Amino acid sequence: MLKELWTFRGRYRILHMTWFAFFLSFVVWFNLAPLATAVQADMGLTAAQIRTLAICNVALTVPARIIIGMVLDRFGPRITYSLLLMYAAIPCIIFSLAQNFSQLVISRLALSIVGAGFVIGIRMVAEWFPPKEIGTAEGIYGGWGNFGSAAAAFTLPTVAAVLTFGAGGAINWRVAIALTGIIAAVYGVIYFNNVQDTPPGKVYQKPKRHGGLEVTSKRDFWFLMLMNIPLVGILCVLAWRLGKVGLLDGTGLAITYLGLLGLYLFQAYKCWDVNKDLMTGKKRYPAEDRYTFTQVALLELTYVVNFGSELAVVSMLPAFFENTFGLSKQLAGMIAASYAFMNLAARPGGGLISDTLGSRKWTMTVLTGGMGIGYLMMSGVTGTWWLPLAVILTMACSFFVQAGEGSTFAMVPLIKRRITGQVAGNVGAYGNVGAVAYLTMFSLLPEGDVGNRIFFQTLGITALVVTFLCWFFLKEPKGSFAEHHEGEAPEVELTEVPTLLIERD
Repeated sequence: MLKELWTFRGRYRILHMTWFAFFLSFVVWFNLAPLATAVQADMGLTAAQIRTLAICNVALTVPARIIIGMVLDRFGPRITYSLLLMYAAIPCIIFSLAQNFSQLVISRLALSIVGAGFVIGIRMVAEWFPPKEIGTAEGIYGGWGNFGSAAAAFTLPTVAAVLTFGAGGAINWRVAIALTGIIAAVYGVIYFNNVQDTPPGKVYQKPKRHGGLEVTSKRDFWFLMLMNIPLVGILCVLAWRLGKVGLLDGTGLAITYLGLLGLYLFQAYKCWDVNKDLMTGKKRYPAEDRYTFTQVALLELTYVVNFGSELAVVSMLPAFFENTFGLSKQLAGMIAASYAFMNLAARPGGGLISDTLGSRKWTMTVLTGGMGIGYLMMSGVTGTWWLPLAVILTMACSFFVQAGEGSTFAMVPLIKRRITGQVAGNVGAYGNVGAVAYLTMFSLLPEGDVGNRIFFQTLGITALVVTFLCWFFLKEPKGSFAEHHEGEAPEVELTEVPTLLIERD
């Protein structure tokens, strides 16, 4: 596979076009961070308002990943990804034209939906690659696409500076942010005209009913209801944070909480509607058509501790190195960027390890354990450490984090074929749940070494807890290393048909 990867034919063309779609969606999603100081200075924002915009940037990604997972399973990745990329131009342009903080918040909330693009490509890649190669393919898609955040950090300040030349100064960040959305929209048109949902002759499998996740046992339905609570609960945390900065008053906060309760009840109703025949005893799934929701829940938790922690660490790492070692902002930012750079190799590496070692369960368990140990070691980093050693430790920890992400999505497409989009949406949403939870906790900790130590210890302990859960409860997916996905075995060859007919006669 690795030799053919550098060609631009067949499924590899689809892989390259899809990871680049993800790359652009991440450039758009993370276009604020490298320009935050310019936005703050131009708009006269406080530090609290900038932090609020950063949280708004991930707010609607949680429900959007679930909703887009459902849309994806129904309409296919080609249409879904193309429309999302074209949509990206709208909030980017609105943000670039904003004249006050409220307009910035509203456009940033709308833009956070673009962060849901990740789950679309998971289904697209799974349609084109067999189970035995799915880890490497999904790792390349996730790792190379995820690098869009680092690309935004490195290129957008330069683009903004170039656009400032002769333009009076204030317009630079506005044009740069608008430009990212316009480029994404143009690529959305290109993507629509150059990809297909499935290889020729292959049928795109869809859920029998839409609107909620299909489960195959009554116990799994109640487990699903339980696991849906954090998805809404984390939005309550975001609403509380908006109240703290004065964007929502007491009445607005109460209305928001009631709205989120209504959202949970609506989601529960849609899940009941999809599974009501099962729950009322009218339907029973045969053994070969069942899957265990426990597997989905465990992958959700692994994504909390790997991708969730990555988003949180990326947000605090520059300040950590700057304050701990007394570095300049530029040098601290460059060192912190090494964490994101690891995505290029670590996430595909995690998928490749999952493909080659023969056990996706133990790959997931070992990588999560290594991540937990790495974070606990980082909690001991102080200004007395040799700086290169601290950088090496950071990059080693980053490898386990991002390889764990690759390993998670090496398993997601193998849980249940026809609901891959919804499973990917739920697992991906939990990554954002983790990010918001970790960042909220970090904002409440004391500044300095004590807060940093508690933060990294929390990341390490939660990762080790999930490691033990994977050790005891995670199961190897059916057909983990098969030549064909579930339900896609090749048909009987035509030369065999007469023989079979004769025997039947």
